[in-house]
Amino acid sequence: MIPKKMESFLNENLPEVTLKTRLKKDKGKCYLEFSNIDEHLLSRLGIVVDKLGPRLVACLWDETSDLEIGGYLVVDNLSMGTPSMGGIRMLPDITPSDIHNLARGMTLKNAAADLPYGGGKSGIVADRNISPEDRDKIIRGFARLIHRYIDIYLPGPDVGTNDADMKTIAIENGLDNALSKPVEMGGMRIDELGAAAGGVVIALQTLLDIIPRLRVLSQFANLEIPETKDLKILIQGFGAVGAHVARILYERIPDAKVIGISDLEGYLYNESGLPIQELFKIWEEKRLVTNNYFEENIFSEGYKHPTKFSTNRNNLLLENAFCLIPAAPVFNYLGVRTSENPSITVDRMGKWGVIIEGANTYSPDPNRKAARTRMEQIVYREKGVMIANDYLVNSGGVIFAAQEHIIKSPDRLQIPEEMLGNRDAVEKWLKDHSKEFTELSRQRLKAGEEYREDVIHHNMIELVDLLTAHPDMLPCNAAERISLQRLTAKERERTAKDIMISIPTIDVKSAVQDAAALMIEKNSGIIAVLSEHRLVGVVTDWDITAAVASNSCDVNLDKIMTKDVITASPDFSILDIVRELEQYQISAMPVVEQGKVLGMVNSDLIAQRYILEYLQSQ
Repeated sequence: MIPKKMESFLNENLPEVTLKTRLKKDKGKCYLEFSNIDEHLLSRLGIVVDKLGPRLVACLWDETSDLEIGGYLVVDNLSMGTPSMGGIRMLPDITPSDIHNLARGMTLKNAAADLPYGGGKSGIVADRNISPEDRDKIIRGFARLIHRYIDIYLPGPDVGTNDADMKTIAIENGLDNALSKPVEMGGMRIDELGAAAGGVVIALQTLLDIIPRLRVLSQFANLEIPETKDLKILIQGFGAVGAHVARILYERIPDAKVIGISDLEGYLYNESGLPIQELFKIWEEKRLVTNNYFEENIFSEGYKHPTKFSTNRNNLLLENAFCLIPAAPVFNYLGVRTSENPSITVDRMGKWGVIIEGANTYSPDPNRKAARTRMEQIVYREKGVMIANDYLVNSGGVIFAAQEHIIKSPDRLQIPEEMLGNRDAVEKWLKDHSKEFTELSRQRLKAGEEYREDVIHHNMIELVDLLTAHPDMLPCNAAERISLQRLTAKERERTAKDIMISIPTIDVKSAVQDAAALMIEKNSGIIAVLSEHRLVGVVTDWDITAAVASNSCDVNLDKIMTKDVITASPDFSILDIVRELEQYQISAMPVVEQGKVLGMVNSDLIAQRYILEYLQSQ
């Protein structure tokens, strides 16, 4: 059944006629699909269409289940490559706009990491206090729902989901249709390794080396950079990212001091440094750290204990340190206006030198982007705090996960199709191939570590170079430009073969009525006409209309078709396609190689040509 909150949201925001006419069903699985041409309908869902996307928004649920199984999928942009890649978030109040914001972040994050994947995200509408049995059923049910989109969407874990859930999805949909799987499936224990956290630490290490370059900017003229023994760090959100940031900092910069951390229950602060190894162990065992540490260590000593504890977690951001690492799932950890409900307003924030965003803070929403700009104008431009934006530094998780798709599972390590969905059979099969999967996991881990180090190091250099070259530029604009430059470069490399879609075909001896029926069935305004499997013409909806107007419906297609066909070669670039469409004032053309029809390209497919224009306007 559809989740009640999801049903209520859709009924409140979409016209009844849309819910009826757009609904597609497949053996009890229900789908409402929208693309970027449905701008008005998407706006009712809180999604603002722009020149990057979204490409697909789907509302999906299983009406045959006795549990509430449903949620949303957004494929934002595929310029970097197909499929899109992004995690599954599971929360009770998730909305399409939430998923779109996250998907846009993935578009930019994957581009910043120079990964050959578009940006996507999905969300399951479900409560967190469900039984393990019901949770497993919901994950399995959602896996079956998104199977429809395996060609354009690769899921991984996110808030509310984990590596074990990705194993469940892989059992249902196949090994190469889920990312961040356990080692026994060739995955890399991304949660345990702190893949995203490692990127944050790499960013900090790189900035410590190159940040002196910022002194050419007036706000950084007096920038003081501490030696590592005097390096003090605050971590907002001691969770899956924040806890591993602390651990990896201890390993890679042992002289540095984490002097403050926060979680849902409060914050801890010690000017001389917190016992990171002890706190990390508490996190591994109990997940919530601050109050547990207070009860076990501070309570008995009271004010005599050197560590301060407060139940107001946001007050951590009042403390001073060289580096703040926001790692809590909060969009506006800093804000100019109290109405934005930030963790702390900029007039009360502590004194910092650099902010490295471990949490996802990007949003394409115009109001949120405006709030972000206001914040950076004060924090970066007036207070002189360097900001390393989220998708430039916390992409370690997607970099690691991507290796599971970049380094393909060989055929012998693909789950036999007849086993899919049968957990017991798959578990036994995995054990029989455990050594091979362990080795595959090792190869992927090594590749991921090398790639992460190189990409994030390079991102920091690009960011600082852009900011020093353009004194009026804000970090959020510079970060976006880095990603868009890569999107644009990829778009220029793509060819007709990369972006083409299927085109309906029909024999030249067929009647006009047959062509009209095929157009309706395939929802296509153009059909390729073949003779002995070779292209001899095309029939468009205009040709059908002209035939009806002239009472020529009883003739074969060779009498009404366009014989002088404008075609695209499979190696045509995007620019070549645009030029042909514009020169001949057509909206679509077949992609043909040696007379064989491979597919077609149309004006919708090359809408991404506007990326360059969008980039230049920033």
